[in-house]
Amino acid sequence: MLRAVCARELKLAARRPADVLGGLFFFVLVGSLFPLALGPDTALLKQIAPGMVWVAALLAVLLGQHRLFESDMADGSLEQWLLAPTALPLLVGIKVATHCLLGVMPLLLVAPLLGWQYGLDGDVIAILLASLALGMPSLCLLAALGAALTLGVRGQMLLALLVLPLSIPVLIFGSHAVAQAQQGLSAAPALNLLGAWLCLAILAGPWAIAGALRLALE
Repeated sequence: MLRAVCARELKLAARRPADVLGGLFFFVLVGSLFPLALGPDTALLKQIAPGMVWVAALLAVLLGQHRLFESDMADGSLEQWLLAPTALPLLVGIKVATHCLLGVMPLLLVAPLLGWQYGLDGDVIAILLASLALGMPSLCLLAALGAALTLGVRGQMLLALLVLPLSIPVLIFGSHAVAQAQQGLSAAPALNLLGAWLCLAILAGPWAIAGALRLALE
């Protein structure tokens, strides 16, 4: 059943590429506007680069995330998941992991282009990619939790109000790792904290999302 859920999500993503590419275009657009608006001030661009890239990544994750479980609730898939012999947290974890893979990989591929726009060096861009690879799955799990808690509620404002406070540690650790690399210091402490946060999100996230889905179906 886990393979079936993963194959279903991949087929749905292939039929609706706009849902996957929308976050990518938003990430590139938001990240590219600030260098154009601020001009060729290399020192200023390098200073704001960590925060701007991470904020753009967070907004790209939140874009359209409120629809993550809506189709499953509409066609009765969630009720079938509750009756399935496979544990609901595993099914939820596979669904979120598939969406995370489809959404994060394109962002990681274009992130070096944004780094070059802000004048970042190659070593700093490598730290930026490492921080995004560790932090983006945590943001995806937090966004999925917000989508489960607001299932059936119209609009994205409530989802943003729930997810943004929880995502602050990820933004702080991710931008701090890049800032440390820019100053020639070790980014390992911030990356380790991102890894610890990711482990916590993987362990607790699917169970929390499954509990929120059960509440939405009652």
